Amino acid sequence: MANSGMVIYEEQIEKINQLLTKLIKGAEAKCALLVDKDGHLITRQGFTHSLDTTALAALLAGSFASTKEIARLVGEPEFSVLFHQGKRDHIHINIVGERSILVIIFDDRTTIGMVRLYAKEVGLELNRIFDSQPPPSAQKPPPVDDQFTQAVEQEMDNLFKD
Repeated sequence: MANSGMVIYEEQIEKINQLLTKLIKGAEAKCALLVDKDGHLITRQGFTHSLDTTALAALLAGSFASTKEIARLVGEPEFSVLFHQGKRDHIHINIVGERSILVIIFDDRTTIGMVRLYAKEVGLELNRIFDSQPPPSAQKPPPVDDQFTQAVEQEMDNLFKD
């Protein structure tokens, strides 16, 4: 993945959604989101209907950006995991790869240890997906032959003649 942005293909999103669903079931979490570091929601699974996931994604990315600066000030390259504990709901946030953030929202039906275990496992799988070759449908089409190119050029010339 380049720093200029993420490209994730449909086949990869399907695999990611399956992983997030597995994480939610295994960790007994409420929902999981995958966000890029620029604050764009990549995908989400679970009970997100009552959440403004667009705003949440942007705020979480901002939170990680400010935490990165805090880490630098105390001599750490980065804090890779954040945890916010509330009265009812809690949020576990961790960096996945170079460009994405995994967010898990859960309540007291599970433990932070269980969430961390599944987050680590899913993070490794997400890295494999991000590092894999693009799916066949995303690869370049075969080159166009010279005869076709000449025919198109001729038609373009005919179309735009003075």
